[in-house]
Amino acid sequence: MTKVMTAQEVANIIPNRYPILFIDYVDEITENKIVATKNVTINEQVFNGHFPGNPTFPGVLILESLAQAGSILILTKDEFKGKMAYIGGIDKAKFRQKVTPGDVMKLEFEITKFRGKVGIASATALVDGKKVATAEFTFIVDEAADQTK
Repeated sequence: MTKVMTAQEVANIIPNRYPILFIDYVDEITENKIVATKNVTINEQVFNGHFPGNPTFPGVLILESLAQAGSILILTKDEFKGKMAYIGGIDKAKFRQKVTPGDVMKLEFEITKFRGKVGIASATALVDGKKVATAEFTFIVDEAADQTK
């Protein structure tokens, strides 16, 4: 598999860092769709408490992974370089099966509507080609917050 964007290139686009950076690489990216990969490993801090003896990647972190993939897609657009993408809402979230260490999640995020700085996207997380989660995101693009204040 050819990676179109490495983890380091991802870190140059979105502000997330360890332990909350979940994109390992980008598989493909087009004008309105991205497919990215999250390798779920037993070494992740979340598994210390969720759940000992039955490690399960939390649904909220699956949604965060999808949102990060979306942020990469949005922030690679010329008009949004140097800005921030924020979650404005999550609708119709469904979790279909659990995600555990050793799973490779493919994260698909597709923009379906975009007006000004607000958009809507459909997102799907897959493991071994099976849907593990789906959701509809509303996102907002705005100026990056000044971290020096």
